[in-house]
Amino acid sequence: MSAAFDPARLDWNLLRAFVAVVEQGSLTRAAAQLGTSQPTLSRQIAALEAVAGVPLFERTARRLVPSLVAQAMAEPAARMLAAAQACALAASAPADQLAGSVRLTASQVVSAHVLPPMLVRLAAEHPEIQVELVASDRLDNLLEREADIAVRMVQPTQGAVITRHLVDWPLGFFAHRDLLAALGGPLTMDALRALRWIGFDQSMQLIDGFQREGHAIDRRFFGFRCDNHLVNFEALRSGLGVGLAMLPLAHVQPQLVRVLPELTLPVLPVWLTAHRELRSNRRLRVVFDFLARELSRWTG
Repeated sequence: MSAAFDPARLDWNLLRAFVAVVEQGSLTRAAAQLGTSQPTLSRQIAALEAVAGVPLFERTARRLVPSLVAQAMAEPAARMLAAAQACALAASAPADQLAGSVRLTASQVVSAHVLPPMLVRLAAEHPEIQVELVASDRLDNLLEREADIAVRMVQPTQGAVITRHLVDWPLGFFAHRDLLAALGGPLTMDALRALRWIGFDQSMQLIDGFQREGHAIDRRFFGFRCDNHLVNFEALRSGLGVGLAMLPLAHVQPQLVRVLPELTLPVLPVWLTAHRELRSNRRLRVVFDFLARELSRWTG
């Protein structure tokens, strides 16, 4: 990338054009989204490519395909635009005003299966508050305002944030009842070896845990491997194999049956973290306190 690429001097209209084209895959659709013309958008992409010093798109017959550089730029560029919008909203709203947006981040599983019913109640109590939810297992940096409030299962290490440990969620192994019905007899570890297991691809957490319990396994023990926790949970619900899940979440899935309850498993500590602006911003405080209350008493 060109050494002259300086975000501080960059025309942010070029970033808006870039993000729109990445999302839409077409100059025509991106121009319609932005309310501009296709020639204008084409000139903006060309200008950004000139600044970056590399091509950003490969023009095929059906769509614009982002280059590797463009793929790497897409998420940071979208975050820059979101941060700019949040900055504009913050500048125009008094700190004691409830109306406005709060940007949350949580893991994909929590975002998909835990937060939605809570956010329904939040919307009923405070319809003037808008919520932006970043469903990601990546540890977003609150200091850089990628989020206002974060729900995380690891203790934050950033010193300039406000953090509260809420509760610990237990874990267990589960399998679809149809899989277990075919086994018969006690559901021991030896019997369950006949089933497919759901594990991680790169992470060694499950393998290390089994080995601590005296079970000599390696990654080949897991017939399905994926590092995306949401995908693994959906695979578990669908009956692909035996997998790990939060007890409160799995217990409300009628097709799932707990197995191997005798295994010693870690718990998931739930941490709620916010930017220090929480002390002076009424809207953030309301959402933070609401989530602290809801997450602490969540039982599925």
